[in-house]
Amino acid sequence: MNISQDMVKEIILEVLREMQGGEVKKENRSTAAPKLQFKEIGEAKSGTNRNEVVIGIPPAFGTAMTQTIINIPHKDVMKEIMAGIEEEGLKVRVIRVNRTADVAFIAHEAAKLSGSGIGIGTLSRGTSVIHQRDLAPLQNLELFPQSPLVDRETFRAIGRNAAKYAKGENPKPVPVRNDPMARPKYQGLAALLHNKETQYVKPKMKSTEVTVTL
Repeated sequence: MNISQDMVKEIILEVLREMQGGEVKKENRSTAAPKLQFKEIGEAKSGTNRNEVVIGIPPAFGTAMTQTIINIPHKDVMKEIMAGIEEEGLKVRVIRVNRTADVAFIAHEAAKLSGSGIGIGTLSRGTSVIHQRDLAPLQNLELFPQSPLVDRETFRAIGRNAAKYAKGENPKPVPVRNDPMARPKYQGLAALLHNKETQYVKPKMKSTEVTVTL
């Protein structure tokens, strides 16, 4: 990804507008992706199907924000994760966790509501976690903290491994790439995207179940 000064300037201005209560300008970057189609179907409930994995997403995912930090459209993110789960013969349920933009708590909420006890949390910028219901929120099964290194192949592997955990298997962890230059290169942009995402958090709102049209 080529991070231009214009891109950073635009994100900064948009975040400032939102923090100051101004009108939110529609995203108009040349790399902007089309929004996913979501349908709210009510408050998210605990599942009873042991053959499901729940994907938890934050409030801005696929709506106010439409792509990861490396410009992977959220439509592709969902497509890959869901495909990975379905390849293992399991079902997918999606919830929007409205009260937080912390990936650990999003993933833990997904796991608590999952019939299998396994959930995935994915932030808009791409940071992801595979979680298990009976673990503490800040513990997890697998963590993918460097969002610039989470690509389409990794998202599919995350879905696949989550499904294997749900089936009671012990899969090999998804390989986590490491690039010492990723942090200094993307740190500023990641902070700006995090600030933008938190503007949409509703601390008192319960999680909602949604259907996704890819």
